[in-house]
Amino acid sequence: MISLRKITLENRREVFKLEVADDQRRFVASNLSSVASCYVLATNGGSPLPFAIYADEQIVGFVMIVYGITGYELPKIANNNYCILRLMIDKRFQNQGYGREAMKKILEFIRTFPVGHAQYCWLAYEAENIVAKKFYESFGFRDNGEICENEPVTVLNL
Repeated sequence: MISLRKITLENRREVFKLEVADDQRRFVASNLSSVASCYVLATNGGSPLPFAIYADEQIVGFVMIVYGITGYELPKIANNNYCILRLMIDKRFQNQGYGREAMKKILEFIRTFPVGHAQYCWLAYEAENIVAKKFYESFGFRDNGEICENEPVTVLNL
């Protein structure tokens, strides 16, 4: 059973220890860096939503969702929409279906419009990360032709 839970004083160190496989490190920032970015965004008018991803009672990953501003270059689609800025599953738990189930929960959560109403969810990915592109497409995301921080932008109509 996959769930999204707040990062707390009790679980934060476990979240910070999560790592992707060596060949994936160039695609995703560390969770410590991402949580620090959440603080900076929150104190500068942003709406970050960081969560630990649990499989039952085991932390298996991390997600950072933002609404509107991300602290980075913004594509046109960003205004009043949700962005999955970070998503990772720890290397020990990859290829076990946790990423797919986590994405279902993430999209279910976003569709509750926790910060504001939106028409789209978007994300940017490294063009050479074909596995990620196919993964996002399997949920209905489609590239919209925009480039953000040298990465293609893919969009899901909520």
